Amino acid sequence: MRMPRSANIKLILLITAIIIVGATLLYTHTIVQQLLIKERKIADLYAHSLEFIVNMPADQSDYSFIFNEVIQSIDFPMVLTDDKNQPLSDYHLIARNVEIDSTLTGAEQKEFLQKIITRLDEQSPPIKVILKTTPTDSIVQHLHYGESTLITKLRWLPYIEIIVAGMFILIGYIGFSYIKRSEQSNIWVGMAKETAHQLGTPLSSLMGWIEMMKDQAMENPKQLATISEMEHDLLRLHKITERFSKIGSKPILKEENLIEVIESVINYFKQRLPSRFAQGKEFDIIIETQDNPKVNINRELFEWVIENLIKNALDAMEGDTGTISFSITSRSDVVFVDVKDTGKGIDVKSKKDIFRPGYSTKKRGWGLGLSLSKRIIESYHQGKLFVKESKIGKGTTFRIKLVK
Repeated sequence: MRMPRSANIKLILLITAIIIVGATLLYTHTIVQQLLIKERKIADLYAHSLEFIVNMPADQSDYSFIFNEVIQSIDFPMVLTDDKNQPLSDYHLIARNVEIDSTLTGAEQKEFLQKIITRLDEQSPPIKVILKTTPTDSIVQHLHYGESTLITKLRWLPYIEIIVAGMFILIGYIGFSYIKRSEQSNIWVGMAKETAHQLGTPLSSLMGWIEMMKDQAMENPKQLATISEMEHDLLRLHKITERFSKIGSKPILKEENLIEVIESVINYFKQRLPSRFAQGKEFDIIIETQDNPKVNINRELFEWVIENLIKNALDAMEGDTGTISFSITSRSDVVFVDVKDTGKGIDVKSKKDIFRPGYSTKKRGWGLGLSLSKRIIESYHQGKLFVKESKIGKGTTFRIKLVK
């Protein structure tokens, strides 16, 4: 079974979005890694500069001046510690780009710097600094450094872009879906009203011909019986025309007895499909319920839903045997109508598509019955129509949920 074109488009858009997100993350990660390497080189240069200054002759103070100028351009945090990773005594001099509260005591400042050092070591490994005090003696220190504000912002940039793009796509998708539903609704309404209009004229003419045939039949019982059945079918067509004319308009809901409404539809099918219910065939439509609820519905439209569900069940049951059962369950605020058949069932892949306009597994038909039924129940009766259960080879149960 082929996927619907809309599903293919959504899949393509999803794959494209994943590629874009992956490329953005990879590109940003590459830039961040390059900046980290650059900052590592700067920190290493700073460490070697410390070693150079300590061993530099006293009369070469110009190097100190240049070194101090270079240090001013460093924008990432650095802390200098001894060989045991303990902050040196002058906290304000050994820490760069780290704000230390001057109101804190010495112990509190040291504790604060210890936390900073731990965080910096999680970002980058410390650099060892060897300061030679004499030709034979040296002091070992460690330079701890972290990421600059620029790198931190770059790390968050792709996620911010993804969130913004996601919100934009979501808003666009919701807007597109709303426009699409509106267009589909207008198509439904236009088609239904045009159908009702086209049927109206010939129906009126046929009703006139029926009256003339009654007068000509005189007292012939066979002709009168035939004309009576024709009249019933014309009334049926008239009812269908009224149904189509109600699409797009707010229907009038009245309190109706559900069992009575369903029985009227069942009787119509048994009269019009005698071959299905002939003697010797184990085929029937039954109502199994102990409740007899009354619900506010539009009778014409609700009968249309029941007809579509029965037709769908009849098409699903092949051969000379089968049963369609209606079960009505009433609760305090809702009524459930379960329509169960003993047909071939619905596979898992098709469950989400059966209510899609145009979808059909039959060689004949437009695939609009279930879609129209769902629209009538959910849009006009504020209820729900869904597949409650389905098993291959055992049948399907549709459930209608109506609010009292």
